[in-house]
Amino acid sequence: MAAGGRASGRPSKKKGPSKGTGGQVRRGLEGKGATPPAEMRHWYKDKARTERIAREDRGGARRPATRAKRSEDAPEYIGGRNPVLEALLAGVPANALYVAQRLENDDRVRDAIKVATERGIALLEVTRDKLDRLTEGAVHQGVALQIPAYDYAHPSELVDLAHEAAEVPLIVALDGVTDPRNLGAIARSATAFGAHGLLVPSRRSAGVTGGAWKTSAGTLANLRVARAANLTAALREYREAGLFVIGLDGEGRVDIGDVELLGEPLVVVVGSEGKGLSRLVREHCDVVARIPMRAAAESLNAGVAAGVTLYEVARHRRG
Repeated sequence: MAAGGRASGRPSKKKGPSKGTGGQVRRGLEGKGATPPAEMRHWYKDKARTERIAREDRGGARRPATRAKRSEDAPEYIGGRNPVLEALLAGVPANALYVAQRLENDDRVRDAIKVATERGIALLEVTRDKLDRLTEGAVHQGVALQIPAYDYAHPSELVDLAHEAAEVPLIVALDGVTDPRNLGAIARSATAFGAHGLLVPSRRSAGVTGGAWKTSAGTLANLRVARAANLTAALREYREAGLFVIGLDGEGRVDIGDVELLGEPLVVVVGSEGKGLSRLVREHCDVVARIPMRAAAESLNAGVAAGVTLYEVARHRRG
């Protein structure tokens, strides 16, 4: 008989699990299932959103979203406060400026809204989730600029631009350059050193996307880009029109500064970092040149190589 029964004069209770044995706790959890993962709990979305906004404000990288195949005539988006403002000030064609709801404005946002309003560009207030989808996971800092699909020129138009300006043609062609940021960087150098346009293949090549606009800091608004269905055929037509083709490759036999054709009508072909010039493109070059450098640096990326070469061309032509 239990001690409690003797003291109270009442019959003792049925013996069962006592406090601390865990039996009561186990029975209380019966039927409730496994503990839900964090993303299913009510506080998770708010916490994740707060961390994402803080990370964007610090300029940190975000996890890239899976990119769906884009139609060639679909609009592009530039994200980020500085890139958006630079694009607007440079006169980049734009359809709409998207601004996140409850965004803490700074001078860049206010200036972007002012310029967009003056240019008659639509202003749209949207959620950050929509900005995430529009910019495909890029850091947008609460603002994004929608730009129309790029209207590519015909390769022959680049030569016409040089003739209209009464200048010696200088065209930059890209062979196997697939990163839009490299295209944007090359566009900056091409604009700085007087090139008349860029030529890109229509397949397996970077195009004028939002990333290219962003890296170019607006210079693509002042530089024509042509697209060729076949790069080697376009180079052959340039040669028939009187232009010389210089290919850049680390295995070239002559230093770029020693090439005697720099004052002539030129097409400078920039190859990819990994493979350099393709075999067919190399066969259509009048000269394959290298940029001399110390052995510790195996190669330069496409943007830097183009900048060095175009500076050398400009220096030679000034002399």
